[in-house]
Amino acid sequence: MSIDLMAKLADLGLTLPDAPAPAANYVPYVQSGAQLFVSGQISNGPDGLILGKLGADMTTAEGAAAAQTCALALLAQANAAVGGDFSKINRLVKLVGFVNSTPEFTEQPKVVNGASDLMVAVLGDAGRHARSAVSAASLPLGVAVEIEAIFELK
Repeated sequence: MSIDLMAKLADLGLTLPDAPAPAANYVPYVQSGAQLFVSGQISNGPDGLILGKLGADMTTAEGAAAAQTCALALLAQANAAVGGDFSKINRLVKLVGFVNSTPEFTEQPKVVNGASDLMVAVLGDAGRHARSAVSAASLPLGVAVEIEAIFELK
């Protein structure tokens, strides 16, 4: 995959945020062989953390928008891991999405689609990935969504 990450995001009307610093005792990413494991990124927009519980005080569309911010942070972390040379990324392998939701809420996949759709829009076929989308009774700091990723490096 050889894309100009910044140009592709600009075409979509988006900008790459700064790679968030870890909030606890962990590292933002780990490279093992040709795999890059990116720690869970929480929903965070220009106005701060995106808080809420799907099925209670957030709609599925709002949750998908929150998931998109997680995807942007994942891209920022991956970009930092390769020293800003995104051509070193071969593909996205997997996303694991956690959705802060009520027991009755069943649209976790639609929420995590916010991240999946962005990855495909930015990375093309190299952004198609395996995925899990699961409910969580609570997430750190009360955020709506947290997503982690595995990328393959060249």
